[in-house]
Amino acid sequence: MTKTVGHRQPGVPVLGLDVDRGKVTPGRWPYTLPAVQTIVEHGLELDPGVTILIGENGSGKSTIVEAIAAAWGRRVGVFRDDVALQIVTRPSAEDSDLNRSLRLRFTRGGGTAGFFLRAERLHSQAEALARSVKWQPRLGDTPLLRQSHGEGFLSVLTAMTHEVGLYVLDEPESALSFTSSLALLHILDALREAGSQVVLATHSPILAALPGARLLEVGEHGIRPIAYDDSGLVQGWRAFLEDPGIYLRHLRA
Repeated sequence: MTKTVGHRQPGVPVLGLDVDRGKVTPGRWPYTLPAVQTIVEHGLELDPGVTILIGENGSGKSTIVEAIAAAWGRRVGVFRDDVALQIVTRPSAEDSDLNRSLRLRFTRGGGTAGFFLRAERLHSQAEALARSVKWQPRLGDTPLLRQSHGEGFLSVLTAMTHEVGLYVLDEPESALSFTSSLALLHILDALREAGSQVVLATHSPILAALPGARLLEVGEHGIRPIAYDDSGLVQGWRAFLEDPGIYLRHLRA
């Protein structure tokens, strides 16, 4: 069971997650995932700044962040008329139905801006942003679709810092080089300093290293807080970089 973190910034958008058990279908995916079962049984506290989910493929990281984004989109729809925001938080046909049972514990008076950014949908999201009176001035003079994938990604991320809210990112490193990943760390820190909240799923040891972030490891054990140096993500990368040959020898003729 995860523990409540310490002092919270005033007006942080979301305190944590709970699940309406009346909308849960036992034995059906995604409720068979240990990580989702952890949220069903115990809820999940979110850091007032940045919460980072790490874990293997299939562990449930993306399932959780997709559901958070969709639940936040419903919340935002009550307060704001932001068509672009509603489009990018809307669940896709591939997303699970976890968002229907997920409940966010909001802060009274907390920020109501936000965004859901996943690398594989940046171009489709760019079309919505291009039509937004609010977002277009923030994105600069070069249209997103004329930028490289990584450049466009960072442009959207930089534009996020204009309003306080909840920002959800799913594996953004897939669009970014090493240098751009370092640039993203600065953007995440700027979001946090501005009073926004971030939930991030990643396989990147660079992004997982953000100082002050709450690192949660997702796996067969469910969800547990973990120190950076103790995580399987970091230990695996370090072992590979120290001696790639151990992992690559089976490829040799």
